[in-house]
Amino acid sequence: MSDVLTMTARSFRLTRRQLDSLFTALALPVLLMLLFVGLFGGAIHTGTGTSYVTYVLPGILLLCAGYGAAITAVSVCQDMAGGIIDRFRSMDVPGPAILAGHIAASIARNIASTILVFGVACLIGFRPHASLPGWLAAAGLLLAFILAMSWLAAAYGLAVRTAEAANGFMFAVAFLPYASSAFVPVATMPGWIQGFARNQPITPVTQSLRGLLLGTPVGSAPWVALAWLGGILAASLVFSGVLFSRRTA
Repeated sequence: MSDVLTMTARSFRLTRRQLDSLFTALALPVLLMLLFVGLFGGAIHTGTGTSYVTYVLPGILLLCAGYGAAITAVSVCQDMAGGIIDRFRSMDVPGPAILAGHIAASIARNIASTILVFGVACLIGFRPHASLPGWLAAAGLLLAFILAMSWLAAAYGLAVRTAEAANGFMFAVAFLPYASSAFVPVATMPGWIQGFARNQPITPVTQSLRGLLLGTPVGSAPWVALAWLGGILAASLVFSGVLFSRRTA
């Protein structure tokens, strides 16, 4: 545990030094929300059945996690390429502690970004109607998504060789919310993409968060979302362990 805490503190210091990346992770989701609500909200409002900021907020929260996870992928890749991992291993620091430090920093960044986005959304018209159990369930589901995406980013950072390639993780993750129910109802999409939009992890997570925050029925969506996130997390843990062992052998 002491190694994990030490590596976490190191990751926080690295984050403070990468102010441009930190600013992007914090500010870009807010700017995207303002862009969607201000420019497209009037046109899309009639298809969502509610104010567009209310509809789009869950998707923006998931984008926060994607951008924050991209920083994790880059940091892990830089550690592997820079040789610092060999030094840590010579000091008998276990590999899981090194990766856990990056994950803890990623979770903290994403929580800060989520609070910022949520606060701005409330200023421009978002009005949640969640009960206390709904708030707790929404927070738990969002934390599970952040954890799964952070470990997936760590595995991706171990798999690639350059920071530029690691940064590509952001584009892959950022694409999924657009092809889901995050920004427009799936029924309004072309028929050939509706099947994909309904059967990918972002859609059940988005529907669950939207229902929990608004106090509306969510059906089986949370269980489907947790199944997706559990699978992603388990696969990411296995692959990160295998890749770390191979890269440090």
